[in-house]
Amino acid sequence: MPLVPSDEELAIRTAVRDIVEGFGADYARRCYEAGEPPSAMWKALAEQGFVGINVPEEWGGGGLGMWGLQLVGEELAAAGGATLMLVVSSAMSGSILPRHGTDAQKERWLRGVAAGTTKLAFAITEPDAGTNSHNLRTELRRDGDRYLLRGQKTYISGVEDAEGILVVSRLRHDDGTLGKPTLAIIDVDGPGFSRDEIPMPYLGPDKQWTLYFDDVVVEADRLLGGEEAGLGVLFDALNPERIIAAALANGMARRAIDQATKYANEREVWGQPIGAHQSVAHPLAEAKVEMEMTRLMTQKAAVLFDAGSPLAGEASNMAKYAAAKAAVHAVDAGIQAHGGNGFALEYGMSDMWWPARLMRTAPVSEQMVLNHVAQHSLGLPKSY
Repeated sequence: MPLVPSDEELAIRTAVRDIVEGFGADYARRCYEAGEPPSAMWKALAEQGFVGINVPEEWGGGGLGMWGLQLVGEELAAAGGATLMLVVSSAMSGSILPRHGTDAQKERWLRGVAAGTTKLAFAITEPDAGTNSHNLRTELRRDGDRYLLRGQKTYISGVEDAEGILVVSRLRHDDGTLGKPTLAIIDVDGPGFSRDEIPMPYLGPDKQWTLYFDDVVVEADRLLGGEEAGLGVLFDALNPERIIAAALANGMARRAIDQATKYANEREVWGQPIGAHQSVAHPLAEAKVEMEMTRLMTQKAAVLFDAGSPLAGEASNMAKYAAAKAAVHAVDAGIQAHGGNGFALEYGMSDMWWPARLMRTAPVSEQMVLNHVAQHSLGLPKSY
């Protein structure tokens, strides 16, 4: 794992930041208020190869794996342009398709994901299952040489800007039992599919949805990894999700610290900058220390995933857990350093709160991360 940034890494970071900053600091807020996805920014990033930087070169990507994509994610958020489409399409679909898709599926979907012209949402969460994939009830039933998808998903990101959705369901056997997780791509405009927007506070430009599947037809060539792909295939999408969520959280923390530091250097009270006071300086310094540690953990997780290491799951969970807490701390310290101005939209600090706070709960709660570490890393008895 390189600790000294290479010229290539620095060039990627600079280019991504320049693209995002070119749309203005309030671009994401403007998209949100207009009810529109950040399509112009996405297109600009895609044209330079950044949204598919992780996809293998043979399918039109940059070939830099999760290592490259976490650089993009961090810089995107640090410049104020965080979008969950980078998580669900680039990271999740862009990781599972190369490993488990057929050549025909890669040709149909992966090339577009790499180019940024095709965007895929990812649907796993259900109202009654939460993060317990063993309790998923969305089902896939055989219907001749095709399948029918029935069920419900909730808190699914970015569907309004997606061409298709990678849906996690379970095969309904002839005896009525449900099998292992199955992954299938459906069209967002197909018969039997509907959706309701979930009203949310400002989390960025992406919307959240409840999805309904009422016997949506799924052709056999839309299944990834077969009828019962299993948890192993599923986690080849979930570990990248956690890595890029961590990268976005790291970028949010950087943005909050940078803006608060600038303010603390410029804002003068009693004849000197407020940053001269330890009550302002120390929380920002502590947030900086935490953020730099979580950046290292995120980079480690990316390297382990790209290497196919069995340790990638542990590292991805740890990175997401640590980065979320560091982001919340950084944003909170930044708001406090601004005083009353921390709540004014003009300064942009309050817009960082809910996106950062979300990371402690999604895409996997910190309690479930601790369960994973306790059981799988420490060897303690399963507690749930």
